[in-house]
Amino acid sequence: MRYLTVLILSLSTLLLSGCGYNTIQTTDEATNAAWSEVVNQYQRRADLVPNLVNVVKGYATHEKEVLEAVTNARSRVGSIQATPELAKDAQSLAKFQAAQGELSSALSRLLVVTENYPQLKADASFRDLQAQIEGTENRVTVARNRYIASVQEYNVTVRTFPNNLTAMMFGYKTKPNFTVENENAISTAPKVDFGK
Repeated sequence: MRYLTVLILSLSTLLLSGCGYNTIQTTDEATNAAWSEVVNQYQRRADLVPNLVNVVKGYATHEKEVLEAVTNARSRVGSIQATPELAKDAQSLAKFQAAQGELSSALSRLLVVTENYPQLKADASFRDLQAQIEGTENRVTVARNRYIASVQEYNVTVRTFPNNLTAMMFGYKTKPNFTVENENAISTAPKVDFGK
C-alpha cells in the first residue's frame, strides 16, 4: 500500500510538472507587462497633446476645427480605462484601438496644418513637442509590436498540448490582439500619379 501511495504521488508530481501551469502564468504576466507598456506610451502621447495644441493655438487661431478635433479625440482616449482586463476583451480592445486611431489621425491633420505656418515651424517649443510626439509614436509602435509578440506566445501556450488541458481546467483563454480596422483598404497598394 505504501508503495502504491509513493507511486501515485510520484506520477502526480511528474504530471503536474509537465502541465504547463507555470508557463501559462509566466506568459500571462509577460502579456500584462507588455500591455502596461503600450498603455504607458499612449499616456505619454496623451500628455503631450495639450501642450502641442496650446503652442499651435497661438499661431493658428483660425484652425479651430482641427484643434477641436485633436482635443476631442484626446478626451475620448482619456475616457477609456486602459486596464489589463481591457486587453482580454476583443470588443473593448477594438474600442480602445479606434479611439487611439482617431487621436493619431487628428494629430496627423494637426501636423499637416502646421505646414502653413512657417513661424510656427520655427518655434523651438513646437519643434521640441513635434519631436517628442514623433518619438512617442515610434515608442507606441515598438510597444504594440512587443505586445503582439507577447500575446502570440501566450496564445500558443494555452492552445498547445498539454498546456491546453491546464488552461481549460483553470479558465485561461486566448487573448485578443491588435488588429487593423481597414485591412482590405491597406492591402491594396496606393495609386501614385505624378501627372503627365
